[in-house]
Amino acid sequence: MHFVVLQFPASNCDQDCVHAVRVLGHTSGLVWHKETSLGAADAVIVPGGFSYGDYLRCGAIARFSPVMQAVKQFADHGGLVLGICNGFQILCEAGLLPGALIRNRDLQFHCEQVFLKTASFDSPFTCKIPRDKLLKIPIAHGEGCYFADEATLAGLKSNHQILWQYCDAKGELTETSNPNGSLLNIAGLCNERRNVAGLMPHPDRASEEILGSADGRFIFESMIAALLEKPAAKAA
Repeated sequence: MHFVVLQFPASNCDQDCVHAVRVLGHTSGLVWHKETSLGAADAVIVPGGFSYGDYLRCGAIARFSPVMQAVKQFADHGGLVLGICNGFQILCEAGLLPGALIRNRDLQFHCEQVFLKTASFDSPFTCKIPRDKLLKIPIAHGEGCYFADEATLAGLKSNHQILWQYCDAKGELTETSNPNGSLLNIAGLCNERRNVAGLMPHPDRASEEILGSADGRFIFESMIAALLEKPAAKAA
């Protein structure tokens, strides 16, 4: 499988994503934000960082990059797209995912390890996560508080679009285990079609035990398994 990793001005996790994919024995390559084609992509990763310096609002400028039109077309054809941290913010700004990411409730930047409980295993991003497994994955963000109106939240719950929630070491969804104040402890979710997902924690920074956890591999392995089960979408 070949993963395309987008690269924006001030991206700082693009190489982390490239490495995480290669650790699993698959190929990956960077596509600059000014490109209008994704090339031969089986899946797309929108990485973390501070695209365009996070001016205006996180992801608000990146959504207008030429490459994002290609990403939208890829997703419309059923292609798998994963947004990580700033990538999640970009996907929400671009309308590929519902809701928005706003300032952390304490207005502080959080860089720490968190536990994630998988809320739905019925997605290409969670299908290989063991049912009883809590994922230990790092976060690094100042605007990771997930917010949406009541109607959107109701839709996320009824459609099982919430994929990951912040929890404690016992798997309980507590207020203290929620690092940013996200509604419903939401750490990540997918679109209704289930082929586009975003999460604030960094699975790319948890791809090897030497990093403190290899739990992020389950997310990439899920995507790979899903890709192997059906033909890839045609890249724009």
